[in-house]
Amino acid sequence: MNKLADEEITITKPGIISSKQLIAAILFAALAGFLSTVVPTVEIAWVGAILVLTIYLFAFEVVGVDVAAATVMVMLGLTSLLAPMMGIDQGLVDNKHLFDGFSSNAVISIIAVMIIGAGLDKTGIMGKVAAFILKIGGTTESRIIPIISASVGFISSFMQNVGAAALFLPVVSRISARSGLPMSRLLMPMGFTAILGGTMTMVGSSPLILLNDLILTSNKALPADQQMNTWELFSVTPVGVALIATGIIYFVVAGRYVLPKTKSESSTVGADPMTYFNKVYGVDFTVNEIVVKDDSDLVGQNLDDVETSYRVRVIASKQSGEEARVGPGTIARDTEFRTGMVLGIVADPYDLSHFVEKYNLKKRRELRTFSESLSPNKSGIGEVVIPPGSSLIGKSARDVWMRKTYGLALIGLHRNGETMREGDDIRNMPFQAGDTLVVHTAWNVLERIEKDRDFVVVTTEYPHEEELRPNKIVPAGIFFSIALFMVLFTDIRLSVALLTGAMGMVLSGVLKIEEAYAAVSWKTVFLLASLIPLGLAVETSGTAKWIAEQVLFVVGDMPIWVIQAAIALLATFFTLVMSNVGATVLLVPLAVNIAIGAGANPAVFALTVAIATSNSFLIPTHQVNALIMGPAGYRVADFMKAGGVMTLLFLVVMIGVMNLVF
Repeated sequence: MNKLADEEITITKPGIISSKQLIAAILFAALAGFLSTVVPTVEIAWVGAILVLTIYLFAFEVVGVDVAAATVMVMLGLTSLLAPMMGIDQGLVDNKHLFDGFSSNAVISIIAVMIIGAGLDKTGIMGKVAAFILKIGGTTESRIIPIISASVGFISSFMQNVGAAALFLPVVSRISARSGLPMSRLLMPMGFTAILGGTMTMVGSSPLILLNDLILTSNKALPADQQMNTWELFSVTPVGVALIATGIIYFVVAGRYVLPKTKSESSTVGADPMTYFNKVYGVDFTVNEIVVKDDSDLVGQNLDDVETSYRVRVIASKQSGEEARVGPGTIARDTEFRTGMVLGIVADPYDLSHFVEKYNLKKRRELRTFSESLSPNKSGIGEVVIPPGSSLIGKSARDVWMRKTYGLALIGLHRNGETMREGDDIRNMPFQAGDTLVVHTAWNVLERIEKDRDFVVVTTEYPHEEELRPNKIVPAGIFFSIALFMVLFTDIRLSVALLTGAMGMVLSGVLKIEEAYAAVSWKTVFLLASLIPLGLAVETSGTAKWIAEQVLFVVGDMPIWVIQAAIALLATFFTLVMSNVGATVLLVPLAVNIAIGAGANPAVFALTVAIATSNSFLIPTHQVNALIMGPAGYRVADFMKAGGVMTLLFLVVMIGVMNLVF
């Protein structure tokens, strides 16, 4: 989640070559053959063929995009050996510079940004931001959408788009549960704005990080009077702010018409945690919330007075004005019921109904007070065995105050092939070696119990709580600020500035070095580094210039903004069917040459390509769209409906603001 600098990947199913891929291969081969008959030189013909092959491999994903990119890089290297047979004087790329991409400013910057983002997330600061939004989000769609979208947009300007979206996915789920708004009305605005946030800064997405390196590469082939300046960190911010504002306004104004209300979205309270245990032990309990009314006869009694008699088990409680009490050191058998108290109870539905009716209690339809603490990703039912040699043998759950001491609420005991449960006086039975305890517990408690020699935890497939280091917020903030200061106010290279912050995170203990390695998306690194030689070949062989001349022949007499719009439209199409990194590498040299031929600013045209590769809303091929599609129950038609309008708005706003600012 914390691999920062976004890299978009087309979602396909791996496997053998399909008939669709085979037909496409024939058509692409025919296209390459046709190009070889119309291009002016043999070098351009070969580069054109490799370019067509690259587009085919990316668009149809016969292999992974990173594998395709590395393969193309190797092919370019082999042209030095095969040059005589290919009819060219030398290789398409000098082998001395074939691997320069791996040490490029762009690649090192992306690695550093990924590590910095992982460090910030490790401190828990991103989780606190999410909790704050949950608190102020309110219950109306028109208020929730702007708050969530603006926050995600800002975070994704420095963080990988899919990482920001993944961070806010559980937040949206909780807001949906508490507000009653379907997740399908909230996830698409959040996801789209996460993508738009990548246009806020020059480190917001891989294409923008890569852009300055591509500009410097193009400068090598340009005369002195046509050299382009590189872009500053916040040069693109006016465009990004306008795009995010457009996205938010679009969903606030038109959301009721374009956002679906699906019937197949994921439940916001999770699946029934008792399914497995119902099959194995016949335990058919559910987790419910009960409110103690003012006139209830339960007021003044203790848990121990009613739990065994009515076969219910209290696992959480909350009194008005106090914190929720869940886990070790909170609930005990001498806890007193009070007016207005909210109880989290595990019980058989029949027994619970009897208990509610007997004491005039209010049963809520769903979890509200404990929707987070008792959600399936925080707690559930587990199996724990008493091993030989345990100090608990001969003692009962009541003797050791198991619920209060260990945070284990005993709801079933399996012994000698027989399962006993609440109501069978299981809490007074002395434990024997081999007893299997069926307990309701928080997952972080179960994780600690695994290290206790008195228990053997049988349940292993449960959400393990990520280790956070809130005590490292200060050093993380310091090194993030140092890196940002160096980027903004010094002339040092972006890669050096960002790597200073990344290494600071490691040296100060915010991240372990193994965690830093794990934070890096090496697929993104190889994809990016392997494509840089292709961009160089397209530029130095004259291929980019030739393609530019053909485009100029078609749109050359039109206004510059029309030519710029054509470039943006071409980039939008490419990013729907291939990696946005690949689209940027392929199209920036083309855009530079078109701009020079049309008398426009080549740096602005290059920036147009890098921004337009974020215009990926029409179909769920972007990682963010793929992430939100399942939980919200979206269909491709939903993306085409809402994303079609967003795509047009993106192009109009981008071209308009860029012409005003630049």
